[in-house]
Amino acid sequence: MLSQSITIPPTSSYPLHITAKRYPFPGFDVDANLRASTLLVLHSTSFHKETWEPSLSHLFDLATREGGQGLLIREAWAVECPNHGESVKLNEEALKEGEYTDSFSCEHYAIAIHQFLTSGVVDFSNRNLIGIGHSLGANAILLLQHLNPKITFSSMIIIEPMVNPAGGDKLAPLRKRLITSARTRRDAWPSRAEALMVLKKRKGTKKWDEGVLRLFVEHAMREKEDGQVGLACTREQEATMYSDEAGATQPVHDLDRVCHFIPVHLVLGDIKDFIPAKVHEALTSPTSGRVYASITVIEGTGHLRRYHKRNLKN
Repeated sequence: MLSQSITIPPTSSYPLHITAKRYPFPGFDVDANLRASTLLVLHSTSFHKETWEPSLSHLFDLATREGGQGLLIREAWAVECPNHGESVKLNEEALKEGEYTDSFSCEHYAIAIHQFLTSGVVDFSNRNLIGIGHSLGANAILLLQHLNPKITFSSMIIIEPMVNPAGGDKLAPLRKRLITSARTRRDAWPSRAEALMVLKKRKGTKKWDEGVLRLFVEHAMREKEDGQVGLACTREQEATMYSDEAGATQPVHDLDRVCHFIPVHLVLGDIKDFIPAKVHEALTSPTSGRVYASITVIEGTGHLRRYHKRNLKN
């Protein structure tokens, strides 16, 4: 699909490069569709901005088949977390300094997105902006709601958000498991071809869509000094993100407020392989005061199963 890469350089007030991709809707006529939607899509921890491409391709195809009726899309923007994907090479030295060495949080991703949206590269203030985030990306979209100057969304879709309104630390066992997994996961392969072959056979990734796997190997990995390829988001950086306890609770306050002002669509999987059922129950409880435009529970789907071939269209 067509795309345009954008990089915002560091400024005196923000030390990191911010990378993004614009995906224009084919044949879009801005004069004929003034209220067409601009999608802002945000990825989960350990992934990359291009991870949305298969889903966007399906969505654009659907909009084309329907002739634009009820599904008017202007373009989509994917903004990358600065310690992920291609951003890592640009930010490698900055990530070794100051607060970023042992702490990169959901809030840091939200701040990077805010920096991008207010950079002037595009005037997003007059756009019909729809925010779509998965996991970390969902948390970041929620945290954007309290940053100034305010970014106005017409609606948002949060997919399997890593938020905890359940009281106590219901996510502590999951956090411990994810940190251990991040610190011990394999992070070097002789080549990208070898990495792809291994991922096709590995239990956690062998059911992923072929396109998702290839994009992961292309964009979530980078060349190492010894000639091998390794994870772009390092094991250490990934572990610091899972250690962000506040990142699971702070977005709840933003969700509780924003759901009364704009439509918020919640998408969950019915397989509780990451987020405990009690957390999902608290998130959707009728006594919580939260008002959702819709709650969709996808059958046969867990936290990362949106990457499975049969779930991409969903």
